Amino acid sequence: MPIEAYVWIWLPNTTEPIVAGRIEPEGHKFLFNYAQSYLKRSDCIPIYLPELPLQAGIIMPPSSLNMASCLRDAIPDAWGRRVILNKLFGREGRNIDTTELHELTYFLESGSDRIGALDFQESPYEYVPREYHSASIEELLSASESVEKGKPLTQDLNLALLHGTSIGGARPKAMIQDNNTKMIAKFSTSTDSYNLVKAEFVAMRLAQRIGLDVAPVKLKCVAGKDILVIERFDRVKKDNKWFRRAVVSALTLFELDEMMARYASYEDLAEIIRYRFTEPKKTLKEMFGRLVFNILCGNTDDHARNHAGFWDGQQLTLTPAYDICPQARAGNIASQAMLIVGNDRFSTLANCLKAAPNFLLRNQEAKEIIDQQIKGIRNNFETICKEANLTEVDRNLFDQRFFLNDFIFNGTEGMWG
Repeated sequence: MPIEAYVWIWLPNTTEPIVAGRIEPEGHKFLFNYAQSYLKRSDCIPIYLPELPLQAGIIMPPSSLNMASCLRDAIPDAWGRRVILNKLFGREGRNIDTTELHELTYFLESGSDRIGALDFQESPYEYVPREYHSASIEELLSASESVEKGKPLTQDLNLALLHGTSIGGARPKAMIQDNNTKMIAKFSTSTDSYNLVKAEFVAMRLAQRIGLDVAPVKLKCVAGKDILVIERFDRVKKDNKWFRRAVVSALTLFELDEMMARYASYEDLAEIIRYRFTEPKKTLKEMFGRLVFNILCGNTDDHARNHAGFWDGQQLTLTPAYDICPQARAGNIASQAMLIVGNDRFSTLANCLKAAPNFLLRNQEAKEIIDQQIKGIRNNFETICKEANLTEVDRNLFDQRFFLNDFIFNGTEGMWG
């Protein structure tokens, strides 16, 4: 078991990492120390405030957490852990509890091209990226299916798929790139009850059409399987070099961990935006629009890791929207992952109107945003479905169960038909 890991960071507008500090376990907690060499730099920035202020000595995580959440943002989630287990244990990985490996192992075994501007190394002096073997998207698809089934991979495919282990989420995915763009490829699984890949594509494209700031997406068909390709917004290429943008999740902004995520709310997020984000009024309107669209399209998986901000050392700026995917409903009633207003999380437009003042919006402004989005969905739905080459079955499912579901209009009868 590793006894420590060194945190390396890409400072704003730089293309090479430097060591920022060390993370080490003590009991159930993970302690952080900034490197003296880092603190002496004139251009150093806090990894994130208020969690890790620029100061010498041990920094304990917030009392409610076992590690600083800004560091936890960079550790693999369910899918990445399964890939690492497959690499370490082969077939046995299917049957091993992902909590049995130490967190530092996941830090040090996951790919180096992780979301944001951090990486983790065994050495404070030499940065050795965990590079990936170049593989085609067909090979990556095959590798992800093998991991899903608990089958061991060849060494080359292990390295290729390992590159995507640091991406969050539970669904199979991998990193790919062309000359000027880095992307995330999401794959379907054998347990999908409907075409989740196309559902996310349709939702993301519709969100873009109605004017929300959304990560660009493409749909590919490889070996008879649909693959969603999302452009990464945390990487910028300039003069043949890559700049990394620091990103923190809303879960980090809330100072919550996964066990407490049910307390995350749009109300609290709006307050954080008002005081800590650039262009707060514009950002509040954008975030309200995202809340409304999540309800209109049936995306109830809007948990706090599916919202994020860029961090420049002083301020936060809202990232483009991502992971907007309609979810299956057991019945007609639906609830959002994050609370909307007070303790209410029911997926209704009435709750959006109640929440509007938190976003500094008057009732009429909120109604106009909702009206514009409903019209945008109705006017563009057929076109986007054709882009996705949806079957009639999937199109009817999306139309009748996900988008503009009858339940969302409860409490606003007569406003929108």
